[in-house]
Amino acid sequence: MKRRFLLFFRGQTYYCEDTDTGKQESLRTKDKAAALRLLNARNEAQEQPAINLQIARAYLQAGDPAVPTRTWQFVMEEMAKLKRGETQTRHDAAVRDPAFDLIRNRVILETQAEHFLRVLQAGTVSTNVFLRRIHNFALDMNWLPWPVLPKKRWPAPAYKAKRAIRWEEHLAIVAREPNAETRAFYQLLWHLGGSQSDVATLKAEDIDWEHRVISYTRQKTGTTALLRFGELAAGLLQQLPKEGLLFPRLAKMHEKHRAKEFRRRCLGLGIRGVTMHSYRYAWAERAKQCGYPERFAQEALGHNSKAVHRTYARKAKMELPPLEDYEAARRKLKGGPPVTVLSESSSSVIAG
Repeated sequence: MKRRFLLFFRGQTYYCEDTDTGKQESLRTKDKAAALRLLNARNEAQEQPAINLQIARAYLQAGDPAVPTRTWQFVMEEMAKLKRGETQTRHDAAVRDPAFDLIRNRVILETQAEHFLRVLQAGTVSTNVFLRRIHNFALDMNWLPWPVLPKKRWPAPAYKAKRAIRWEEHLAIVAREPNAETRAFYQLLWHLGGSQSDVATLKAEDIDWEHRVISYTRQKTGTTALLRFGELAAGLLQQLPKEGLLFPRLAKMHEKHRAKEFRRRCLGLGIRGVTMHSYRYAWAERAKQCGYPERFAQEALGHNSKAVHRTYARKAKMELPPLEDYEAARRKLKGGPPVTVLSESSSSVIAG
């Protein structure tokens, strides 16, 4: 293995030269033995990480012959095989990000933290999100023996502000929409809070009228969603087809075309800062404002829904009713006795 530092004598002092950078530095000694010890210490400090990497590679290769050649491009391709539908389309588009070219053909085992940091600096919020997913996938598959970046050292993604669509904005959009099918679609998004693709492809067979429940398989996650609807949504659903697709025209459209239609309608009304996904945020904010339990909101929108997590964490304002009101309602439901509340000046009886 080539030694990085070389020794030479100049004047009355020994110097070392870094063969990588060409920098020369005095060792501040005239004693050759001392100079050699200093030089060897520097070379060993540089060689040890390389030796350790070679040892690790040898052990890992014994159990996995592909270790010396497996690159991050391989990881991206293997991840894509587990995706489907629009999720796979988004993944394929994300990994074509030019920022990933900095590590695309780099061997996984030879990747260092600074390589990831350069990718993050060159990329966007999407780069940050997908690099985390690629990194974690490699760890889970045991293709990466240790994290490249510790969890606490990942820069936090700086998302753009997202907001819910307001009631008056929704009314204006519905009033301006000339197409009856699209108008009903927007109204159902308001009532159900589902994603645009899931709602657009709903079928009459997905509706359980006896229990007032809509059941369907989410296109993004493949999980089953159960949404209970009320009187207003029931009246709307009764006006839609009784069999097959509820929205035949919209179901055949690509989601980006449905989004463009909605955006044009918003621009025509001077509405800024909302997308069709804003209906999910609106549903979540309405749920929190009226005291709807978070676990119920998660069941309706999905346990991994960002709309639920962000809204219940910090967004919508909520007026909490007194605990005694809930206790009184529970006692009344069970037929329990009234509770006497005494104060210093008077006493009152709260019906149980």
